[in-house]
Amino acid sequence: MSRIATGICAAVAIAAGGYWLTTTSSTPTNPLVGSAVAQEAELDTSTIVEMVQGAEDAPVEIIEYASYTCPHCATFHKGAYKQLKKDFIDTGKVKFTYREVYFDRYGLWASMIARCAGPDKFFGITDLLYEGQSEWTRAGGPTEIVDELRKIGRLAGIDNDQLEACLQDGTRAQTLVAWYQENAERDGIEATPSFIVNGKKVSNQSYDDFKQLIESELGS
Repeated sequence: MSRIATGICAAVAIAAGGYWLTTTSSTPTNPLVGSAVAQEAELDTSTIVEMVQGAEDAPVEIIEYASYTCPHCATFHKGAYKQLKKDFIDTGKVKFTYREVYFDRYGLWASMIARCAGPDKFFGITDLLYEGQSEWTRAGGPTEIVDELRKIGRLAGIDNDQLEACLQDGTRAQTLVAWYQENAERDGIEATPSFIVNGKKVSNQSYDDFKQLIESELGS
């Protein structure tokens, strides 16, 4: 299981300095060099849209914290999540919220691709990112990885100009990191995937255990 023991500090480092995104022809100037903490007061995390599936008034709310570069998160999304969606989300019993965790720049870039076309395509792109995780995360260096992420974005119907605008939006990236920090600190997230079920934190588990927990919350 991927740990977040130093995740918040690492997230600040992601937003604060070093390498930013590359294109195939050049390396843009890093728009995030400087202290993310010092600029935090300028960031409005309320602009970050919560990515939600299911009925707004569902009796059970599940919030997942996950990283696109976390293998255990990919396993959950390719297995238990699909059953959870079929049995409980699509039937109006569960409101499901997905919140990104950023261990590294690659997970942040993947998040910016997933969010690029808005909520309507977010979960579809998330599926593509997890299905292809072993390929794009191992594509090589930063240039190769971001090129693979661009391919996923284009496969989802996002044109090149829109992709570049999303990937090069430094303020957006920094705001996402601040949003992640707020969420992780408030909910005490220490590993991915982690879940909040009707306000109670639970760890990753089998679908059968999830089903039993949900049915208990439903009173069935």
